[in-house]
Amino acid sequence: MALLRFFRNGVILGSAEIEEGIPILEIADQAGIEIPRGCTSGNCGTCLVKLIQGEVPIPDPPPPGLDDYLIEDGYILACICVADAACDIETNPPL
Repeated sequence: MALLRFFRNGVILGSAEIEEGIPILEIADQAGIEIPRGCTSGNCGTCLVKLIQGEVPIPDPPPPGLDDYLIEDGYILACICVADAACDIETNPPL
């Protein structure tokens, strides 16, 4: 059983089991974790979260809501990214 653990400012909010093919945003919803959202298609960047630990594939090419410098800093879009293994996610968006 692989878990997604969700944090805000380093404090754990909760965790949920990864479901194959289900985006991080939907798993967070099922766990009662609120992540802001807008378009839910990768265009707006509202659901930007930071991957603290683990790996999450980024679509190629990256969606409009995710710039290269954000990817380099470990950010992903919760609405379209799917975790394949256990990950820790910081839900507090960058300033």
